[in-house]
Amino acid sequence: MNVIATLRTCYTDKFGVPRQSGLVPSAWGIIEFEPAYRRGEAVRGIEEFSHLWLITRFHLVGEEPAALTVRPPKLGGNERRGVFATRSPFRPNRLTLSVVKLDRVELEGDAAPRLFVSGVDLVDGTPVLDIKPYVRYADSVPEARSGFADSPPPPVAVMWECESAAPAEVRRIIDESLGQQPQPAYHDQPTREYATEISGWRVLWTATEEKASVRSCEPLA
Repeated sequence: MNVIATLRTCYTDKFGVPRQSGLVPSAWGIIEFEPAYRRGEAVRGIEEFSHLWLITRFHLVGEEPAALTVRPPKLGGNERRGVFATRSPFRPNRLTLSVVKLDRVELEGDAAPRLFVSGVDLVDGTPVLDIKPYVRYADSVPEARSGFADSPPPPVAVMWECESAAPAEVRRIIDESLGQQPQPAYHDQPTREYATEISGWRVLWTATEEKASVRSCEPLA
């Protein structure tokens, strides 16, 4: 399979990336096509759709897993399920499937066309293997059962316990991201400090079941 594009996102560190697309609506991404596919005709009519399917690859996951069971965070990180009954990144071909919102299409400039999307759940530099429009009548099944993942995780409050020059749009992404409790589900240490990089800022935070507390937020050098 050929890589058709690269997805640039606000998540430069894979730790802290949302576990599903759409959970962090402000999380932005830009789809930049490879030269062979960098033609306006390839995206003609795509602006008529509000959402897109992205088929990508977990390029930061190394060797293929030896085990075919994983520990889903939704189950607390302690119960094992078959890899094909989960959306874990640790899977044989490391393929991903994400629905993102198409915000705008850029058709002018040397890098055009570019697709600006939001609600991403992928790290910066993710290779894109295919793009397809989301079709509501075919892709939405309201009566579907979703097993242990039947509802989205409720977000927790995010408290800022530091001063930061991060602009409002960056703080919004951080709030939405940390509100999803991205730390390992089996951790239960309120004083444990976590770190990640979001939209050019290094964020340190602690977490409990009720809230996340931002301890520092500094620009990356």
